[in-house]
Amino acid sequence: MAAVPPFSGLVSVLETYRGRDRVIRTLCYGCQLAGGILVARRQPGEPSLGQGLLAVSAQLSHCRTVLRLFDDLAMLSYSCQYGLGNKEKDTAMRWLSIFNNVADQLYYPCEHVAWAADAEIIHANSSRWWTLSTTLWGFSLLLGIARSLRILLLLRRKQHTESRDFYQQTRAEMHIQALTIISNLADLANAVHWLPPGILWAGKFSPWFVGLMGSISSFIGIYQNYAGASCGTV
Repeated sequence: MAAVPPFSGLVSVLETYRGRDRVIRTLCYGCQLAGGILVARRQPGEPSLGQGLLAVSAQLSHCRTVLRLFDDLAMLSYSCQYGLGNKEKDTAMRWLSIFNNVADQLYYPCEHVAWAADAEIIHANSSRWWTLSTTLWGFSLLLGIARSLRILLLLRRKQHTESRDFYQQTRAEMHIQALTIISNLADLANAVHWLPPGILWAGKFSPWFVGLMGSISSFIGIYQNYAGASCGTV
């Protein structure tokens, strides 16, 4: 039996776009978490390793923004495949998914305009476009939370009519949806933080707390991806 090359699993993840994005996202927020903690604890005159980590985090975030310039078609393809959700049996799930797809589809061009304005490719007020894209992201997260709550409700109703094997599968799916809610709540906390001051807790998070929220969401995403691959589901 041939030996498995070291880091083969990580290499397989990095060879895919989504896998690479998850790794970059995790490193981005991890650097922000560690850098924020070091900056908060740094004494005057000490070397600023924390500032270096925050700079790395900013560069990784910018890298993800540039890579998302190519996500529009993939999102459009997914939206077209789902369409108006005619195959969806539950009406609430159908409309939540439709509005979620619309918010995600609009998010990308708004972020592209903001990026182009920052890069001075076009003349526009980038802060307004960043606010709009962040608002759409937050709206998408709220819809995702509502969708997961609806799935949990439907799964609880099914539990009483299933066999033992299907019951275990339902419990596993409920666990995944619960983690999705936690992940989306963590991202939503950051989304509100990045909105203009005066809106709820906008601008009030420290860098390390933003990194913590993002790290929680990122690690949950990695776990869900692994769990889905292990049980043959998405």
